[in-house]
Amino acid sequence: MERKAILIDIQRCVGCELCKWACKEANGLPDTDDQELSPNAYTVIKERNGYFVRRQCMHCEDPACKSACPVDAFQKVEQGPVLYDAAKCMGCRYCMLACPFEVPTYEWDKRLPKVTKCIFCEHKVREGELPACVESCPFEATEFGDRNEIIEVARQRIKDNPGMYVDHIYGLEEVGGTSFLYISPVPFEELGFRTDLQTDPLGMLTWQALKKVPDIALFGGATLYGIYWITSRRDEVAAFEKKQEQVDEAEE
Repeated sequence: MERKAILIDIQRCVGCELCKWACKEANGLPDTDDQELSPNAYTVIKERNGYFVRRQCMHCEDPACKSACPVDAFQKVEQGPVLYDAAKCMGCRYCMLACPFEVPTYEWDKRLPKVTKCIFCEHKVREGELPACVESCPFEATEFGDRNEIIEVARQRIKDNPGMYVDHIYGLEEVGGTSFLYISPVPFEELGFRTDLQTDPLGMLTWQALKKVPDIALFGGATLYGIYWITSRRDEVAAFEKKQEQVDEAEE
């Protein structure tokens, strides 16, 4: 299966936010009007210099979040999404520090918090369906398909409309490439995009740095994971004992 990608055409986006609300519905998120990425919002729309810019996980081809995670809680799956496994996460939040787009957020207010971000509607893509954000867009500002085909769509649109778009596809090469791509009528730096990113995957640098981490740091990570497992297991046992007490009382 070819990698999938999404093209966001900033010229066509009118800021209706239907993609944001469709994302919430598809992922069972609270019906709150969020303005920033959070555990309650995987997609947001920001107005920048008269244009509307959509933010979500970029689903990098070689994700820095994956390379920074000491317990392999992230994976890049064949279809394109970068997925997170909460069962493996030890809460170190290295992924949040590693992400060049400042995407992952954390459930700070929960007893057993998770990292949260857009999942590319992997459950829908796997079944051959469109991601919710693409399906909901009435102005064709968001398009979905095989990554190579989406790149050609973007190139052709720029070529066919001279003067309407800057001659750059954001995400084509940034940090090794991403699964979310953008075309824009104005320079990307005017819209708040990072334009200082290298073209090599950041994961390469992260791995090189991690290889130099002292053994004591790795031991500390293992210790934290052990504490997390013990705490989780203790909670499970307590819940079981409480349920058993209720059963015993009911039988009496």
